[in-house]
Amino acid sequence: MLKPSILAAFVIAAPMMVPATLMAEESNADTVVATVNDQPITLGQMIVMKQSMQDPQMAELPDQAVWDLLLDQLIRQTAVAENGKENAGVRAQLELQRRNTLAAAAVTELSGGEPTDEEIQAEYDELFADAEATTEFSAAHILVETEEKAKELKKELDEGADFGTLAEENSTGPSGPNKGDLGWFAADQMVPPFAEAVKAMEPGQVSDPVQTDFGWHIIKLNETRVKEAPKLEEIREQLVQKIRRDKIEAEIERVSTEAKVEKTEGIDPALLNKAELLEAE
Repeated sequence: MLKPSILAAFVIAAPMMVPATLMAEESNADTVVATVNDQPITLGQMIVMKQSMQDPQMAELPDQAVWDLLLDQLIRQTAVAENGKENAGVRAQLELQRRNTLAAAAVTELSGGEPTDEEIQAEYDELFADAEATTEFSAAHILVETEEKAKELKKELDEGADFGTLAEENSTGPSGPNKGDLGWFAADQMVPPFAEAVKAMEPGQVSDPVQTDFGWHIIKLNETRVKEAPKLEEIREQLVQKIRRDKIEAEIERVSTEAKVEKTEGIDPALLNKAELLEAE
């Protein structure tokens, strides 16, 4: 589709004749607003085109200007389309677009409408009814390759060296440039030796060297906090989205399973690479 900028297109658009007596109640999506070589352009096509255009300038224009712009675009598109050559590739693309549009419309129906309060409560209970409060940790670390280097740095820390400075100068991990800061995390987000060391520490404490598959760590625990399960209203929208998604996925699986599918055997997968097949008329 030809798509000049909104304002530029409006400036060059030819005046369009719009029946002044065409009232909203007399119109529907099939109402013909123009013809190009006997090809109809409908009100429904105009509405769909407006919905598909994301240019923020559109909202700044009056309705008449938007009407003229969209109609001009569709007239140009229709005129140019008549000169297009239909081949196997075009037919395949048109069919895929048709199916995609129908599938997108079907998804709305498959979602079953807005979730009820009962469904939202049930989803919340399933996710959080048995959830226990989680302890989270704020910590920093210095990661080095050898135990000897870790012991050397621990000795410097015991003698009063600054943890962040040593992390910046020595840590091989990605947190090094940030003074070794790891932010907040739950124990199960870390590898077991690191997690066990952190759980055994008190805020402000610096660990002895701890070995993991990544190397040797010196850990400083900054503070801890207890994270409670979120309130329902805090995550209501996320629950609604999850319910919709689960319903749609379940319905897609049902429809796909019930569909009669017959796969043609013996076709060479290498044919996917023969783009020249799309040029056939």
